[in-house]
Amino acid sequence: MAADTYHDLIWQDLPPGRPGPNFADRLSFLLANLKGGERVLDLGCGEGFFLAELVDRGHRAVGADVAAVALERAARRRPDLKVVHLKEGREWPFEVAAFDAVWCSEVFEHVLDTQTFLSELRRVLRSGGVVLITTPNCSRLELLGCALSARRFASRFDPLSDHIRFFNRRSLRALLERFGFEGVEFADGQARGTGLLFAKALRSRF
Repeated sequence: MAADTYHDLIWQDLPPGRPGPNFADRLSFLLANLKGGERVLDLGCGEGFFLAELVDRGHRAVGADVAAVALERAARRRPDLKVVHLKEGREWPFEVAAFDAVWCSEVFEHVLDTQTFLSELRRVLRSGGVVLITTPNCSRLELLGCALSARRFASRFDPLSDHIRFFNRRSLRALLERFGFEGVEFADGQARGTGLLFAKALRSRF
């Protein structure tokens, strides 16, 4: 099965019209780290809930996703949104340094080809631009809970889950720095009670 088909099948099983858990917390983190009128790529935009918020606030925002089903829903909800279909593992249809910021919320854990994904992310982000990330946090406390509870382990590492990557602060920081990002910061207050990592990093200027 092709990766694009796989992602479409996942979206077909999801009911439409839901922005996902912790939407308000994630939106607050996103908006707090942007300046007015920036060029923003909503990477893994899904149905376009964050994309719509960005456009309504005056940002020059584009949404992109590998799932055509998600993009079709976004276009139906808000025909004014600009969305682009990406092919997994291939170059993205954007110019070098096309964006001031990239928003990547609940996406990293689904990425099959991390190397191509981050290389492309760096390519389309301008020098000194910001990448904003949220992803589930496999903290020591979470892993301890999994070690002590077979039920919790089975839930976290469900073999039928579409989560194929697992991150904690150390691994996410190391990954970003390896691909030319610097100044990695984690927003503790924003993440509290969500079970997520809220990360910010800058594209290095070399």
